Amino acid sequence: MSRRHCQGGTAKAAPSGKGGSLAEQGARQPRGRGSAGSWQWARTAETQRALLDAARAVFTEQGFADASIADVVERAGSSVGSLYHHFGGKSELFIALWQDYQRAQEAAASEAVARAKKGGVTDLFELFSAGARAYLDTCWQDRDLATLFYAGDGPPGFEVMQRGRAREWLSQNDALLRLSDTSFDRLYVTVLTSLIGEGGREVAAARARRQADQVITAVIEYVRLLMSGGPWRPPE
Repeated sequence: MSRRHCQGGTAKAAPSGKGGSLAEQGARQPRGRGSAGSWQWARTAETQRALLDAARAVFTEQGFADASIADVVERAGSSVGSLYHHFGGKSELFIALWQDYQRAQEAAASEAVARAKKGGVTDLFELFSAGARAYLDTCWQDRDLATLFYAGDGPPGFEVMQRGRAREWLSQNDALLRLSDTSFDRLYVTVLTSLIGEGGREVAAARARRQADQVITAVIEYVRLLMSGGPWRPPE
């Protein structure tokens, strides 16, 4: 799949250090010249990850508006000063969390399309549906975040960032489907991309994995129907 929906924007977020490996890498650095800097870098990444994980728990439980910085730092075992040092405030922490989520979605979709191409797949529907399915799977796996970001409860300017990210998804899908720059093709890719985005909302709202899988299957079937005839063309 590609650009558009389940929300978008692109600024640099804090390093994620997933899996705790950053701290481990820092611990494995040889002693001597440079080891202090490596240790400090690992500690910084570890602190950022702890704050992001705490923010995820607090924001998804309370919503952005009702969450407080005090709740986040208490859950992270950190300090208010540390939060402001690494992220600048509650809004910036929310955006950094959203950017992490966006990167995970794009990586999943891009890798799925790349695997399909490597396996010899050339059919545009198969490629598009491979990316769409991976994207929707991420909406289920990170459904707490998907629900948070779909709720519209974010800091000032967040909706603008979402719209910007949606335009990026549109451009990526347009490139994948190799469409021309006509109003009919633009409308076509917008409908397909919006379908995937709204499918992500329903997947995140599913009560169980089975229900989520049913929604994903339905979305892919709708995509199949839409792609069977290609973009609509006006009569001669």
